[in-house]
Amino acid sequence: MTSITISRTDTSILGRWWWTVDRWLLAAALALIGIGIFLVMAAGPAAAGRIGAEAFHFVRRQFVFLPVAVGVMLFVSLLSPRTVRRLAAVGFAGAAVLLFATLFIGSEIKGASRWIYLGPLSIQPSEFIKPFFAVTAAWMFAAGRETEGFPGQWISIGLYGVVAALLLAQPDVGMTLVVTSVWAAQYFLAGLPMVLVVLFVAAGIGGAVGAYFLFDHVKSRVNRFLDPASGDTYQIDKAMQAFRDGGLFGRGPGEGRVKELLPDAHTDFIFAVAGEEFGLILCLLIVGLFAFIVLRGISRAMEEDNLFVLLAVGGLVCQLGLQALINMASSLHLMPTKGMTLPFVSYGGSSTLALAIGFGMVLALTRRRPTGAGGV
Repeated sequence: MTSITISRTDTSILGRWWWTVDRWLLAAALALIGIGIFLVMAAGPAAAGRIGAEAFHFVRRQFVFLPVAVGVMLFVSLLSPRTVRRLAAVGFAGAAVLLFATLFIGSEIKGASRWIYLGPLSIQPSEFIKPFFAVTAAWMFAAGRETEGFPGQWISIGLYGVVAALLLAQPDVGMTLVVTSVWAAQYFLAGLPMVLVVLFVAAGIGGAVGAYFLFDHVKSRVNRFLDPASGDTYQIDKAMQAFRDGGLFGRGPGEGRVKELLPDAHTDFIFAVAGEEFGLILCLLIVGLFAFIVLRGISRAMEEDNLFVLLAVGGLVCQLGLQALINMASSLHLMPTKGMTLPFVSYGGSSTLALAIGFGMVLALTRRRPTGAGGV
């Protein structure tokens, strides 16, 4: 039996990639994908039954999405930093156009127009604009700091204004919160004056208060979080029951029962499925994998003597970590519920593919390169 090995002297594209990519980051992402496969297989049949589809409808679709997503992630990880910037700029323009189009041709679901249907395919443009905007904003911030006279800061502010306006028009306050938090963190890392930090904090507080009074669904979710008796808390009640029933080691694979009653068990509340069937042990493993990705990504970026890489990688991993935090905190009733998938774990085509693109860019930007190489 022969084995395939890649020598350090291998100068092929695959050989150079294997010895320069952060294999620990890649392994952590693949571990989350593997966990997601088992959890979607557990929650998918019950979710399919609720919409009258055949039992493995969601499972089969996820097995179509995942190979494509992994292939895209690996392809993007081969790119140079210069090509990553170009991909982000083109992707941002395309996603912004689609995001604008959803206001006119998007399908309204639960009071928001976030999806565009192209035949049998459904696309959520807001998922794709997140990674592309994070990298484009990092590019503008870095160019503004490194090129005298270039208004990178103001271009980034303008792009942020466009993205925030399009997201709020849907409306998608939760996604706006994620994009705003990541962009503000990048602005701070790029050398934001302290006076602007204070202004941003004040604007954030004002925006949160304004969202409460302007958007009825935001007010409803906040009120139900603060006072469960004020409205329907069925999903969060069932999610908390799942965690209680799972205990430390869980009820066992396929033995969960709450997933049969939880409408979004395969998407927004898949963390509850993990808690019921595999217990606290798997939940802590998932939390640890996300924490590892964020810390490892930032650590690798800080080793680079390049502001763009630091801002882009920092923004992308913080975006992933914040989305995971919101999903898990919502499931545990630590914050108002928000319809947001658990990265690489929840079912979803647009979400999975967009995350793959973003993580592929993280892998590309954190690859080991000789000083001055790679087209930064």
